[in-house]
Amino acid sequence: MHTTDQFPARVLLALVLMTIAVAPAAAGATITVVMSELDNPRGLAFGPEGALYVVEAGRGGSGPCAFLRGETRCYGPTGALTRLWRGTQERVATGLPSYANAGGEATGPHDVSFLGRGGAYISIGFGGDPAARAGFGSVGALFGTLIHVAAGGPWRVVADVSAYEAAENPGGGAIDSNPYGVLARPGARIVTDAGANTLLRVAANGDISAIAAFPSRPARPTDSVPTAVAMGPDGAYYVSELSGVPFADGAASIYRVVPGAPPEVFLSGFKTIIDLEFGPDGSLYVLQYATGPVFFPGPGVLIRVAPDGTRTVVAGGLTFPTSVVVGPDGGIYVSNRGIFVGTGEVLRIEP
Repeated sequence: MHTTDQFPARVLLALVLMTIAVAPAAAGATITVVMSELDNPRGLAFGPEGALYVVEAGRGGSGPCAFLRGETRCYGPTGALTRLWRGTQERVATGLPSYANAGGEATGPHDVSFLGRGGAYISIGFGGDPAARAGFGSVGALFGTLIHVAAGGPWRVVADVSAYEAAENPGGGAIDSNPYGVLARPGARIVTDAGANTLLRVAANGDISAIAAFPSRPARPTDSVPTAVAMGPDGAYYVSELSGVPFADGAASIYRVVPGAPPEVFLSGFKTIIDLEFGPDGSLYVLQYATGPVFFPGPGVLIRVAPDGTRTVVAGGLTFPTSVVVGPDGGIYVSNRGIFVGTGEVLRIEP
């Protein structure tokens, strides 16, 4: 998730602040389903060979089970990395950790980013105090981690993000960890911990350090819940936030992060941002998980923020979308129905 044209970030910020109205939806956009029958599809990325990949959070399984966040959730090795290549959809890495509730909404692989051939890095979520991982027995240690998937499908844990939160708690709030977005860079992997409200650097040897912490309770009415991280045309990191309960309209922002400096609000006035992606022309695509005044009553929406700051709805009516990526073919790809088993899909949007 995660161009080439340069633009001055601070100039764009000033323009954006002057352009707060959302323009009408793009007319004539064509939407087609390119991947289907997915289990809780989440992050999207194009591999170095040009194939489209999506991670599936899976469907959990028969156990071990743990009581987590108010309900019973059961483990199963049903997460996957799935590829669309030359018209063929197939799971190229399987057996990834997943847990799900009785309704099938799963936590498992959240995002994927590539660093060369055979260099897929996948964040495995958790969602809670890392100590609660023990409720799943020995497989609990697989949650809250960053894994590497080699060519051919073998995978291994390369960093325990949740253990870092338990030991260091760089955000200073309650101990909570949910690795979500990942951006693979030479020498390091950049990870958002949506539970800890932090942006982390995972070195090639697995050592973890904090790049930034985002404002949360009690400094603001809700937690930040950082979701995606992308590198902007200016070389800075851009981090989206879902925000926390009650997920009010306008409460979610996008931060610009330069290592060594406090994060700065770059864009504001969004709701439940689940992903973001820069296009080759410097436009920023912002994917909102839902619309509506509070919580998740309305459909998801994809918004384009042009280099001059104009906001345009590219596609509305999405059903719990979870990721966006701009393809080399100029199409915009969105994973949709991201909390359902067997009916998840990836859409191609031609504006």
